[in-house]
Amino acid sequence: MRIRGFLLATALVAASWSAQAQDIGVGLIIPLSAPGDATGGQLIRRGAEIGVEMINAQGGVLGKKMQLFVQDSQGKPEAGVAAYRRLVSDNKVVAVPGFFHSSVAIAVNEVAKDMGVPTLAVQASASDITAKHYDIAFRTHAIDPVRVSTWMEFIKVKGYKRVSLIAETTDYGIGLADETIAQNKAAGGGVEIQKVMFDRTVTDLTPQLLQIKAFKPDMVINIGVGQPLDLIMDQATTVGLLPTTPMLISYDAPTRPQYWQLHEKNGNGIYFIAYYSPRSKLSDIGTDFAKAYREKYKEDPVYGALNGFGAIAILSQAIKAANGTDPKTLIKTLEGGSYKSWPDAPVTFPKADGVYWHNWVPPVLILQMTQPKQDWKDAEVVVTYSKK
Repeated sequence: MRIRGFLLATALVAASWSAQAQDIGVGLIIPLSAPGDATGGQLIRRGAEIGVEMINAQGGVLGKKMQLFVQDSQGKPEAGVAAYRRLVSDNKVVAVPGFFHSSVAIAVNEVAKDMGVPTLAVQASASDITAKHYDIAFRTHAIDPVRVSTWMEFIKVKGYKRVSLIAETTDYGIGLADETIAQNKAAGGGVEIQKVMFDRTVTDLTPQLLQIKAFKPDMVINIGVGQPLDLIMDQATTVGLLPTTPMLISYDAPTRPQYWQLHEKNGNGIYFIAYYSPRSKLSDIGTDFAKAYREKYKEDPVYGALNGFGAIAILSQAIKAANGTDPKTLIKTLEGGSYKSWPDAPVTFPKADGVYWHNWVPPVLILQMTQPKQDWKDAEVVVTYSKK
């Protein structure tokens, strides 16, 4: 009986492994805990999970189900690298999308170039993610030069002459601060720029903000991510920078439901970078996704969720076009194909020059909250920028 029971249990385990082997595994590396931006990671996860559900409901890919393996990077490069190794070695995934923090994506790509399984960054903007021209590195997000060009255009339209940057000492913060200075210099240096850097682990930014206040800028660009972003807003209010001095947030944090919970008294008037507005036209699969998202979460999807879904949609199409999951073939297929994602525009990954290698860039917007507790979908569109 014991032998029979053991054999039965072994058979069941073998059957389970066999069933798993029939699935197409896709990894997802995102921040789900501190010090990473856990909300940003969770939004990407929502989109990716619904994408897998939709594809599997339609029969999967090449007759197989897709299976999502999720890993928490905590926003730490070393945790992201360990996660990638687990996904490739243990879960046998064919691709690894995700990535909210640029430092994580850059570190992972240094390992991925040797292990060979492609990455697809959906919300990490630092230039080096694609500028190193690694064959495994792909991205569907606004890169530093485009994001900075957007706010430099805004600064020009507003006629601002003195601008303060308060940026975290990560690849994201350093990259955006240096790119702003470089673009200003290339344009003739018409704007006096103050660069103030901070460690993302600090909890008191009063000294830095008093330094900025003494500079008397026309605008402050808040280049913090997650909790530091909120600290900058609140402590800028305490020292009297807000609401007197306009502030631009470097990504789309104000589109999240908790924005007004955290900033009921100082959230009005804030400008922020965004990559999607309800006025943007969706593709047919983007429309289907938005409907599924509303049904599941009782709210409209924001960019992070849309791009998480888009990564799964793109990879499923590429696997089908490649007629298999061999990483080298998948990379060649991604490079040479045109894919449908959430926007009403084709997504391609050309072997282009510089930072545009393997990179699709969505239009970048600057929105402004013009009323207290305003729904982000009603925020004023101040700038719409597309790479020329």
